Amino acid sequence: MGKTLAEKVLARAGGEKEVSPGQIIEAEVDLAMTHDNNGPVMINQFNRLPGAKVWNPDRVVVIIDHHSPATSFRAAENHRTLRKFAAKHELKHFFDCGEGVSHVILRQKGFVKPGMVMVGSDSHSVAGGALGAFATGIGATEMAAVLARGKLWLRVPETVKITLHGRLPVGVMARDVALFLLGQFGPDGLDYKAVEVHGSGIKGWDIEERAALCTMGVEMGTKAMMVPADEVTLVYAGVAQDLGYVPDLDAQYERDLQYDLGGLAPMVSKPFLPTNAVPVGEVLGTRIDQGVIGSCAGGSLPDLEIAARILEGKQVRKGVRLIITPSSKENWIRADEKGLLKILKQAGAVVSSPACGACGGYEIGCLAPGEVCISTTTRNMPGRMGPGGEVYLASAATVAASALAGEIVDPRPYLNERPAWVS
Repeated sequence: MGKTLAEKVLARAGGEKEVSPGQIIEAEVDLAMTHDNNGPVMINQFNRLPGAKVWNPDRVVVIIDHHSPATSFRAAENHRTLRKFAAKHELKHFFDCGEGVSHVILRQKGFVKPGMVMVGSDSHSVAGGALGAFATGIGATEMAAVLARGKLWLRVPETVKITLHGRLPVGVMARDVALFLLGQFGPDGLDYKAVEVHGSGIKGWDIEERAALCTMGVEMGTKAMMVPADEVTLVYAGVAQDLGYVPDLDAQYERDLQYDLGGLAPMVSKPFLPTNAVPVGEVLGTRIDQGVIGSCAGGSLPDLEIAARILEGKQVRKGVRLIITPSSKENWIRADEKGLLKILKQAGAVVSSPACGACGGYEIGCLAPGEVCISTTTRNMPGRMGPGGEVYLASAATVAASALAGEIVDPRPYLNERPAWVS
C-alpha cells in the first residue's frame, strides 16, 4: 500500500520501515526552534531537568522576533534570558532583534529542507511545510524535552489531499486561497490532520506564496500542511534531489478534495475567527481605522510589491493608519533595493522593523476599543490587537486598496496597470 508524504517522513524519523495513521512513534527531530514569546518558559522547564544539556547545538535555532526590538522592560529581560541560554549551551544559530519572523528566517536561511521533521514552540511553525517538511508547533514544556533528547512522541496523522486547479485571477493572492480553505473547513475541520497540497494551481507559486498558504493551515486544525517537493522547492532549498520524500502514486488518503482557483474572488475573514472567511463583496464598505501588512503570513516581498503597486503615486486615506512590517531583514533589503519602501512611505505608510509587529498586539499597531483594522496577520480573535478592537484578515492587495479608500474594498480595480518596476 502506498504512503503519503507525512507517513514517509515520519517512518524515516521514527526508524520504521513504514508507519500508519494512528500509530505512536518516537521521532528523531531534525530541527527545533524557539523564540522570545515562549522561549523563557521553555528555558525555565529545561533548567529543571537534572544536568540537562542541549542534545545538538547545531540543530537548535533561537530567534527574537515577537517583541523586536524590546517593546517593554519585561521583553528586554526575556531577550537577555535567551541570549544567556544560547551562550551557555553554545547554540550555533541565534538571531537577535531585527532579523525578522522566525518561520521566515528558517526557510530563508536554509534551515528547513524537504523531508525534515521540524518543530517550533509556535503554532505557525507549520509554515515549514511549504518546503516539503513535516513541520509542526509544540508547547514550551514539550520543547524543553526535545532540546534535552532530540526526540518527540507523535501520533501519525491521517492525511487529506487537496488538489488546486487553474490559475489565480489578477488581484487574487495565495493568501486568498488560504482564507478560502479556512472557510471551507472551519477551525477544527482538519484537526490533527496532515494536509498535502497538489495541483497545477500551486505549481507556479514561489515558496513565499506556498508558505502563506501553509502558515494559515493551523487555523483549521492541521498538524502539518505540506507541499511535496518539486523543482521550485529543490532550487530554493539548495537540494540536488528530493530524496524520495514525495507521496507514492497509490498513497491512501482520508479525503481527496479538488478546488478550481479560476473563479476565486479576494477573500476577507470577519471577526472573530480566521475561518469566518467570505468573498470581499460581502464586507464592502466596512469602515477601517488601520491597515497592517506584515507577519509570517503577510509580509513577504510579493506582498510588499503588490502593496507598492497599488499605493504608488497615491495617499493613504486621511484618518487611516497603514503599518508595514516586512517579515524578514532579507525582504526589507530587497524591497528597499527595488524602491518599494520609498513608495510605501511616500503614500503615508509607517514602515517598522522586521518582526511579528502588530500581529499579536505587541505594543505596535494596537487598536483602541471600537477601532477596526484590516490586516494580513494570522489571527483575529477578540483582543488580538487590543481589547475591543476588531480585525478583518485579508491579502496585502486588499489591505493596501482598503487603506486608500478608508473602507474595505475589492482590490481588483486598483490593479489595472502594471508598473515597469514590477518583476
